[in-house]
Amino acid sequence: MAEDTVEPAAREDEGYALQRDRVEQVLLAINAGDSARLGKLLDEMHPADVADLMEQVGDKTRQLLLRFWGRDIDGEILSELDEGVRAEVIESLPDSVLSEAVLDLESDDIVDLVEDLEDDRKDIVLGSLPAAERIAVEQALSWPEYSAGRLMQREVVSAPEHWTVGQAIDFLRREDARLPDQFYHVILVDPTMTPTGYVTLGKLLSSPRKLPLKSITEHSFRTVPVDMDEGEVAYAFNQYHLISVPVVDHDDRLVGVITIDDAMAVLDDEHEEDILLLAGVAEDSSLSDSAMETTKLRLPWLAVNLATAILASLVIALFDDVIAEVVALAVLMPIVASMGGNAGTQSLTVAVRAIATKDLTGSNVWRVVGRELVVGLLNGLVFAVVMGIVALLWFGSGQIGAVIAVAMVVNLAVAALAGILVPVTMEKLGVDPALASGTFVTTVTDVVGFFAFLGLAAVVLL
Repeated sequence: MAEDTVEPAAREDEGYALQRDRVEQVLLAINAGDSARLGKLLDEMHPADVADLMEQVGDKTRQLLLRFWGRDIDGEILSELDEGVRAEVIESLPDSVLSEAVLDLESDDIVDLVEDLEDDRKDIVLGSLPAAERIAVEQALSWPEYSAGRLMQREVVSAPEHWTVGQAIDFLRREDARLPDQFYHVILVDPTMTPTGYVTLGKLLSSPRKLPLKSITEHSFRTVPVDMDEGEVAYAFNQYHLISVPVVDHDDRLVGVITIDDAMAVLDDEHEEDILLLAGVAEDSSLSDSAMETTKLRLPWLAVNLATAILASLVIALFDDVIAEVVALAVLMPIVASMGGNAGTQSLTVAVRAIATKDLTGSNVWRVVGRELVVGLLNGLVFAVVMGIVALLWFGSGQIGAVIAVAMVVNLAVAALAGILVPVTMEKLGVDPALASGTFVTTVTDVVGFFAFLGLAAVVLL
């Protein structure tokens, strides 16, 4: 019996997501062991939706699904799965089923599937591919992980740069069976196979047959080296609004092409990674992970956070006599720390995103630092007035109100600076700016906030 009922990720009124009634029908078929009904339901679903369903159900339900239907699984479904779930699914599939599933995939998708397989299973899958496709995949696997060479597909549509529109159209019609399922440009090459431009299919079909291809090339044309980091490739797609881009080797010869769907997948992964790292969560964390796996992934950063919290507590301990004399300080301390932490997180989030999109560079970093400092001071002044009045009305002491007001200005200004300078410094040191920046910024704001507040209180109130 399946052990859970899945809650679809989308509401029933959303058209492009799992529908509750379809999910319930699938679960009923799994519980009944009705392979025919299960196969019919899953065959009617888009591969991405099947992948979502497999990710959302529990381990036992997923294993039952594979037992009743796994031999019909499609390669596109495997390519859509989260890496953790995909590894589990692939491990459950017989070698023959896995080999059959990858046959209809483009070379870049095959590379993505086989690169993490054990050597024996990788050899089995590669051995099932046609010779030309196997060579293409093996060559792609020879390039560094997370490089353009791993991301590209080897199925390229190219034409000599001296051809006319008519010659290109006739060629495409003759080679129809050998063309990729989807492509956006015809890439023009010189006699050395160096890309010199590309033509969109729309421009190709709408131009006179006698027109030279070189006269209708796109201004957006550019190439990327095969060893370029995939993050840089995704940035180029986003920055220059590219649809596809040729990949060249060290001799500038055409070796593949990267399309927008793969580049946007990388961009999504980069954004997801930044979000997870900002929260101190491992980048390979997934909803499909077990409780024990999730605990192991989160424990290290919680330990780091504990160490920094102890550091802030040591600062408080320096002023225990002040707190003992004025109990109101213990009530107000969390406010100063909380406001500083939130202000620092705001600046930090903006900075990490700007670094990732290359909007924050050496040419404008000090202008941005100055802006954040001004923002911190202005916010500090606003909340200094608010908290000064609150403290005066609450405790009837103008001195306490003045102390927390000044501490608020100091901490919010420092928080704004830390939120910018910490990720910038980490980036200069070659460390991912999203990695643990939040912990360092929170530590700075807690330590400075407590020291400023309690230090001023010691001077003014005692």
